[in-house]
Amino acid sequence: MRGLRARLVVVFVVLAGLSALTAAGLVYKQARDLMLTRTEWSVVNEFRLRVSTLTENMQHPPSRAALQQLANGVAPAFLDATGAAVYGDSGLVASGDAVAALTAGLRRRVAAEQRLVYQRVVRDGDPYLVVGTPVLLRREGVPSGVEVYLVSSLHTEAADQEALVAAARNGVLPVLLLAVLFALLAAGGVLRPVRDLDRAARRLGAGELDTRLKVTGRDELARLVKTFNATAEALETNVSMARRFVADVSHELRTPLASILAMAEVIEEESARLDGDLPEAARLLNLEAGRLVKLVEDLMEISRFDAGAVGLVVDDVDVAEAVAASLRTRGWTSEVEVDIGPGVRVRLDPRRFDVVMANLVGNALRHGAKPVTVSLDEGHDVVIEVADAGPGVDPDLLPRVFDRFSKADAARTRSDGSGLGLAIALENARLHGGTIEVGNRPEGGAVFRLTLPREPR
Repeated sequence: MRGLRARLVVVFVVLAGLSALTAAGLVYKQARDLMLTRTEWSVVNEFRLRVSTLTENMQHPPSRAALQQLANGVAPAFLDATGAAVYGDSGLVASGDAVAALTAGLRRRVAAEQRLVYQRVVRDGDPYLVVGTPVLLRREGVPSGVEVYLVSSLHTEAADQEALVAAARNGVLPVLLLAVLFALLAAGGVLRPVRDLDRAARRLGAGELDTRLKVTGRDELARLVKTFNATAEALETNVSMARRFVADVSHELRTPLASILAMAEVIEEESARLDGDLPEAARLLNLEAGRLVKLVEDLMEISRFDAGAVGLVVDDVDVAEAVAASLRTRGWTSEVEVDIGPGVRVRLDPRRFDVVMANLVGNALRHGAKPVTVSLDEGHDVVIEVADAGPGVDPDLLPRVFDRFSKADAARTRSDGSGLGLAIALENARLHGGTIEVGNRPEGGAVFRLTLPREPR
């Protein structure tokens, strides 16, 4: 039971079950006690009346025949009952076999207390009500030595008790089923805000910083939602400020860096005629200036995506020609194997498609190994695969390979790329309604799959 929903349902059902069982037990006990008490008083009162009537004109001392008549006389008034009578030390006279349920303890109490006594007993699994009373001489009001007993079966009452148990059991089962239903409904109502909060947190973690939840009620969950909304708003504000800062700094750096790059190129050209370390220093200066300019351009591009200030200028493009042009522009034609036939046309933005291909192929050339191949799978969508024969992508890096500034070696402080290329490629793919996936091939090497719809969505 790992889920909160399952735990809530189980707790609710257990509480409902215990409540139902407790209520059923109390009702059963009250009904049973009332039933037995009513039966006992009915039998005792009727027995007392029958004994009084039958012994009114009885001679004293009674004969054995009179005792037998007395025993036979008290039983017919009751269903499935046996009467018994005894005088002094003479033997017990009974009207049936059930007299075996008459206990010696009850006989001693009748003899010692000289009053009516009754008790419930069970013999051979059958319940009985046993009643005994002494007979008083009417004139003198003293004990006559005659004792009269009645053994009345409680079989009907036992059957009624079993029916009560069955009714209670049958009543608990529907209650449990209803409890499960209500528990599911209640858990759904309680957990709905939690699920909404979970989905909102996932969207927020995925970068949808404008995610907010509607606040309903004034309970703890409502306060939690308010806290989430306040946190999301603060995060959105901070990220927006950071993005504006990056955009502003990148914009301010663009012009001076362009001048620095131009001067670095001139210095490199002029230093070729010099001796010593100056030519190498000039080459490194030009190289680093170019990297810095590329980083600033990538930052500005990312800032435009963040600001939503990007759009598509679509055209009907032949994929094979577009890929060939992208490779040709960067001098990669001889380094990459292209397996794309002519005639596959897609509606896309040529410039942004060029950026995507440049980043994917450039990444394969820098971090993979030859041969680097570009192939196409034509179906409902167009899938372009860029694969290499290198060591592949570290499995730990796969979930965040498209994150900004993500690099294969987090310990490196310098690399050939800005760490933004794959992030920019993914943003451009999404702008077309497509996506990019990455994986490792069984035979070795990484493979990036660019999926684009034939019409931008």
